[in-house]
Amino acid sequence: MTELPPEPPVLGHRGNVLAAFSHGVEGEPPGDAPVPMSLTALWHHGKVLLVFDRYRNSWELPGGTIEPGETPREAALRELLEESGQQPDHPVAFVGYAAFLLGPDRRAEYGALFTGRTTALRTFRPDEEIAAVRWWDPATPLPERTEPLDAWLARLTRNPAQG
Repeated sequence: MTELPPEPPVLGHRGNVLAAFSHGVEGEPPGDAPVPMSLTALWHHGKVLLVFDRYRNSWELPGGTIEPGETPREAALRELLEESGQQPDHPVAFVGYAAFLLGPDRRAEYGALFTGRTTALRTFRPDEEIAAVRWWDPATPLPERTEPLDAWLARLTRNPAQG
């Protein structure tokens, strides 16, 4: 039996909070706050991809800002490729919306969460934003400097059939 992560709220390293998670319908975001970002949990043989963000000095799920004219799904795939060089084998699946309270002013925002799998690992090239990538098995302890919010979301997407 797969152990589910604890329910939110989850406190992050920089004081950000994952306040709630909803398994909403893609394209029908919650209306009480904006959805300016997308994240992707990409799996390979029971391990999830994490990227090391140089600016935040932490391991995180690949993701970022939704550009004008872009859907959350398009942003998730673009950010995944830009930050890690990886691509899913099949279209990513929409998981839901993560409700965040960010910064000292507790600004409310949502992030769209997607998940997928890959069997073919591609070459990673560090850049000014992302220093490294790693594949983490959620059954093991968190790597040092891993963002707890992203770890919680990664565990949420884990499929027992993935190993």
